[in-house]
Amino acid sequence: MSLSSPVVAIVGATGAVGVEFMECLEKRKFPLKELRLLASARSAGKLMTFKGQNLTVTELTESSFKGVDIALFSAGGGISKKFGPIAVQAGAIVVDNSSAFRMDPTVPLVIPEVNPEAAKAHKGILANPNCSTIIAITPLWPIHQKNRIVRFIASTYQAASGAGAAAMEELRESTRAHLEGRDYQNTVLPHPYAFNLFSHNTKIDPANGYNEEEMKMVKETKKIFGDESIRISATCVRVPVLRAHSEALMVECERPITPDEIRAILAKAPGVKIVDDIEKNYMPMPKDASGQDDILCGRIRTDISDPSGKSFCMFVAGDQLLKGAALNAVQIAELLVK
Repeated sequence: MSLSSPVVAIVGATGAVGVEFMECLEKRKFPLKELRLLASARSAGKLMTFKGQNLTVTELTESSFKGVDIALFSAGGGISKKFGPIAVQAGAIVVDNSSAFRMDPTVPLVIPEVNPEAAKAHKGILANPNCSTIIAITPLWPIHQKNRIVRFIASTYQAASGAGAAAMEELRESTRAHLEGRDYQNTVLPHPYAFNLFSHNTKIDPANGYNEEEMKMVKETKKIFGDESIRISATCVRVPVLRAHSEALMVECERPITPDEIRAILAKAPGVKIVDDIEKNYMPMPKDASGQDDILCGRIRTDISDPSGKSFCMFVAGDQLLKGAALNAVQIAELLVK
């Protein structure tokens, strides 16, 4: 295996994240020797463009990973569970974008701006965190390093892209139908999407009332921060936005902290950009975050409900397909070739 110039395979190449994988690899000049595109049988034969050349998508099979050094997976948890170990057995290192391995104690869960050293402990598989987790804690981590975060509450405003390309198309078509006064029957998401929002479409645990997306944020943050004592609660909501998630964060630190201190920390932090124009009331918006690598941070203010001065509020927005998925995975792969 030559990780200085690896053979890279994308599993789920024709999906929304797969397309972003290709664009990130090209944009970041990832030093690969060869790129292979893998997908289901129905996508086999499709042509996709990479660096000005047409590449043919081939069917994902158990023999697809011969000669592959790094495999980027984004085809769902079931595919990852089946083919991830097969890829490792064939000699590849897997960077998986699904939830299949995230909470496996033997699998590193990595955000390169937060815990890049964790990638070294891999045993063939590395996991990409959930998009809402990445977008919340990438800007929180540098604050945590200066003034330990003991608790945070997240309210998310999650885009259609988190449910895949089909959900994005359903949002487009249902919006068009609504504006034209036509009936539209949703088939991808459980509720009408145009001009509507609803509780995140993952299963709710009847024991605690939290859905799977919310519990991912809780469990994954504790694993990435290496801190089981941090107290976290989340309310995750699907909103009619195409591809950027936004989140309102209420955060409690160990010691008092001021908005100016937070801005000073974030100004030097990798992967984030402050958008906090109070005079013009111009703050992070999914419109601006879409297509951007950085997570936008603003509405930075003291939490006036906490007289101790230890708490603050912040609003963030990040591209779900980029930093929330493909970009973070490619950054993990970059750690492997350094």
